[in-house]
Amino acid sequence: MTKLAIIPFTVLLETIFLKKQFSQNIKLSLLLLLVGVGIASITDLQLNFVGTILSLLAIITTCVGQILTNTIQKRLNVSSTQLLYQSAPFQAAILFVSGPLVDQLLTKQNVFAYNYSPIVLAFIILSCIISVSVNFSTFLVIGKTSPVTYQVLGHLKTCLVLTFGYTLLHDPFTDRNIVGILIAIFGMGLYSYFCTQENKKKQADPLGSQMKEKDAAPFLGPQKEGHEVKNLNKDSLV
Repeated sequence: MTKLAIIPFTVLLETIFLKKQFSQNIKLSLLLLLVGVGIASITDLQLNFVGTILSLLAIITTCVGQILTNTIQKRLNVSSTQLLYQSAPFQAAILFVSGPLVDQLLTKQNVFAYNYSPIVLAFIILSCIISVSVNFSTFLVIGKTSPVTYQVLGHLKTCLVLTFGYTLLHDPFTDRNIVGILIAIFGMGLYSYFCTQENKKKQADPLGSQMKEKDAAPFLGPQKEGHEVKNLNKDSLV
């Protein structure tokens, strides 16, 4: 449920603070996508005060982080690798300080008191490598596209996880899951189509204005020459 709220909140923030306009077609396709994912994935919804507060914080921080990731890359003209290189040390420092405290609070165990075997260390290193790859792909996709498009890809992953879970692991799969996945995929297709059409229009507008300027340019030259000839004739008569 928390993941479903990220797209609407991202659209709201970009509309209010960045003055970005989302067409009605884009909004409709996103609505279909969210309805489909909700039908396919939400089974048992339970609300409590602590969970609600944590969910709101997760939504806000995720949306703001992804919007800044996209905005910084475009405004400062930096690549995803450069931004990740600059932000990774700060992220690592924050997690190094807060991680053990949160782990102690939740598990009642000290992370530094654990006996780390070579196999455990190997899996930790492997996890770190995978995390770096995920962060790099995240920064790259958000920088090249948009935070909303990145979330759409995330929901595609959810549909694929449900499908592979049924196909490979034989997880329970109902008609509700099938209908939800089909609606979600249809919404993704509409979103991709409308985004492509809008990008084509944006690319065509500058070309159209340039063509108008080129068409108008030849008429300006003769007019100037005509005025100069008239002025010369007047001077000669005087």
